[in-house]
Amino acid sequence: MGQFISTIERLSRFATGIAFGVLIMAVTIQVLGRTFFSSPVWTEELTRYALLFLAAFGVGLSYRSGDLVNVDMLCESLPGNWPRRMRIISAFATALLCFMLLIPAWKYTAIGVMQTSPAIGLRMDFIHVSVLILLASLFLFSVARVLSMVLGQSEGRPDPMSGEGA
Repeated sequence: MGQFISTIERLSRFATGIAFGVLIMAVTIQVLGRTFFSSPVWTEELTRYALLFLAAFGVGLSYRSGDLVNVDMLCESLPGNWPRRMRIISAFATALLCFMLLIPAWKYTAIGVMQTSPAIGLRMDFIHVSVLILLASLFLFSVARVLSMVLGQSEGRPDPMSGEGA
């Protein structure tokens, strides 16, 4: 399981970097365009799409590292084994919610086959898949947290150093 999660983490980091690079490129073209020449209309659209994919690939990593919004102060102040229980309940609830939303996200993605983006002309299912990726990523990392807690490999705390320097 550790090897699988490590691979998913590396792929997520790579894809997040690509999305961030596309975002930087599009914004740079926009700024230069507004300063020196007429800015291409497609840069606005590409910026939005890059942000969608940046969030989609980054949310699982944020969950794993603890960078998502938490209620740690409340949970960690509880007595005894309650903080661990709250972490496993929270991870399970996250996984369950993501799992329940996967089929509707798939349907949402499929609807995009009939649509194209106005400026770039891409089929919108290529853009809508970002929602599916976001849910799948969050699902995988939350299931990994639940399994690591159930198997006694972890206390369920976020891993801020996971993959750093890799």
